[in-house]
Amino acid sequence: MTQIDLQKAQILEHEYDPEMHFRTVVGWAGWLVAGLLAALSAYHYYTAGFGILAEHWHKGIHLGFVLGLIFIVFGYARSVNDAAPRAAWWRPGNVPVYDWLFAVAAVACSLYLPVTLESMTFRIGNPNLTDMVVGTTMVLLILEAARRAMGWVLPIIVAVFILYAVFGQIAPGALKHPGTNWAGFISHVYMTTEGIYGIPVKVVATFVFHFVLFGTIATRMGLGQFFIDIAQAIAGRYTGGPAKVSVLASAMFGTISGSSIANTVTTGALTIPAMKRIGYRPHFAGAVEAASSTGGQITPPIMGAAAFVMMEFLEVSYTTVILAALVPALMHYIGVFTNVHLEAKRMGLKGLPPDVLPNLWHILKTGWPNLIPLIILVTIIIRGHTPFMAAFWGITACIVVGFVNPRHRLSLRDLLDAFQLGAKYALAVGAAAAAVGIIVGVVTLTGVPFRISFIVTQFAQTTAEFVDALMPLTLFTLDQLVLFFSLVFIAVCCVALSAGIPTTALYIIVATIAAPVLVQFGIPPIAAHFFVLFYGVLADITPPVCTSAYAAGGIAGANPFKTGLTAFRLGNAKALVPLVFVYSPSLLLVTDGFSWQEFAIAFSGCVTGVVLLGASLSGFLLAPIPVLQRWVMRFAALLFIAPELKSALVAAILVAPIIVLQIIARRREKLTEAATAE
Repeated sequence: MTQIDLQKAQILEHEYDPEMHFRTVVGWAGWLVAGLLAALSAYHYYTAGFGILAEHWHKGIHLGFVLGLIFIVFGYARSVNDAAPRAAWWRPGNVPVYDWLFAVAAVACSLYLPVTLESMTFRIGNPNLTDMVVGTTMVLLILEAARRAMGWVLPIIVAVFILYAVFGQIAPGALKHPGTNWAGFISHVYMTTEGIYGIPVKVVATFVFHFVLFGTIATRMGLGQFFIDIAQAIAGRYTGGPAKVSVLASAMFGTISGSSIANTVTTGALTIPAMKRIGYRPHFAGAVEAASSTGGQITPPIMGAAAFVMMEFLEVSYTTVILAALVPALMHYIGVFTNVHLEAKRMGLKGLPPDVLPNLWHILKTGWPNLIPLIILVTIIIRGHTPFMAAFWGITACIVVGFVNPRHRLSLRDLLDAFQLGAKYALAVGAAAAAVGIIVGVVTLTGVPFRISFIVTQFAQTTAEFVDALMPLTLFTLDQLVLFFSLVFIAVCCVALSAGIPTTALYIIVATIAAPVLVQFGIPPIAAHFFVLFYGVLADITPPVCTSAYAAGGIAGANPFKTGLTAFRLGNAKALVPLVFVYSPSLLLVTDGFSWQEFAIAFSGCVTGVVLLGASLSGFLLAPIPVLQRWVMRFAALLFIAPELKSALVAAILVAPIIVLQIIARRREKLTEAATAE
């Protein structure tokens, strides 16, 4: 990827990703910000290889860097970020004095806990006035930092949780709890590891940052372009070629990028114009790229930040998490690929001519060194070493290969830019982790998961009894219906909450509140957590706030809302696959009682369901599908994922006549085409 291509991708990210929408900092302040960004990356790179400081110091330093930088590089509104730089005595470097004060306060509050930890330990539960002032200031600064970096939605949700913690005694029904005073709240969320300095910040500071940095440097040294070239050489010649290139390139690029936006703008800048040239409508071209790119957050080995949080929540190895993600990620791409293929068939689109496609052998012969860092990283993870050690050696390999590889040689300037960009990606994630840490603190303080569990179970029980009374056939037991409707209610909540909340923040919220509900039904914890993660990932293609679709729509010149709706349809596997591994946990490969027989049944049923659902939504299989038959296919797709053989047989009986009619219709089309040709 050339320097010009990288600059274009960064411009697109700045335009469409609110987490990268910085204001222009000039003069000495610009140099200071550049130095602090590079220093933040250098600090994490060093600690990954040579050991982190004491945990409380590591978290404090990380938060101080992140929150302090946010107040310098993000203005109080987007219009401020877009405004031309204005130099004045009260805004040195184009940063108002009050933002400099906020930055200093954020650093001071972040470091107050590690500095005073020894004496603070004796005051937990009984904070003094200084603790109260610093803790309250920290909470307010985190809310404002999250608002500046990500918008209003997450801070509002955090504020609601804070009010619930303090005024729980007036909450309705099962949500009612004794409440706590402000001193008790600050003590819990600021002075212990149950809140701001809890698992979310620990994971971002210890794991996520390192893998973000690896992906950034790997892209800069040519690995991203290597994947795009391979995808073109393999898939470009087939029906709807550029769209299939988009799916394949996004899948491969997703192995080094856990960011949907970065994936979209990097691969989409090439694939979206190519799709439009062969006849895809602009909104569909953008939707293909957006839907494909969201797979990066669930594609091993470099998954999104949520995967590392899951590792900590479940207390399992990262190897376990990435093994569990393999088949579900594959199903996502099968779903998008199916929709792309059927849409191309329906429109009669062809592939690209061979003379405009790169030669696969030449790509592999000249670009194989780019794979070395990824191979090293995966090997170290598989051998059981810590993720941050794997990231350290992966980053080191990127630097070494980048400096010696003549095809994509890195300069010191490129490396410095990569360190700065990696830190930029981490700012919003760091703010989200701190904000969600407050929510986690409220959850542990109030016991709200058990209250939510009671509400969901009662609602699902009522709905299941109503549906059971209406069903003419006894396909499922009442307990199975209760589980199904519980899954549906939780999935709907995840999708509803996903509007405007980053995936990692949403996952932490639903993992602490909703996942325990699923575990109570006997679902393995890892299946419960992947269930809520998958629906959280839908955030980037769920209208009205669908950041990946907005970016892809901008590149395609299409209506972003229409692009988002289409991307949501193309990503239908993300809505179906979680139901499969809840009913058949063997699909995750790592659950207790795994059997290859159960895996084969679940895998085949899942593929069949994904293909049927894709065909019904596209309205085409071998020929156009009438509306009534589409609804039958959708119902059959749901039946295929159920664990009962009886439901699978019913689904097969429903679908068989439609398949026969499709074959007949296709033969008629061929005869008509032959007659026309004569």
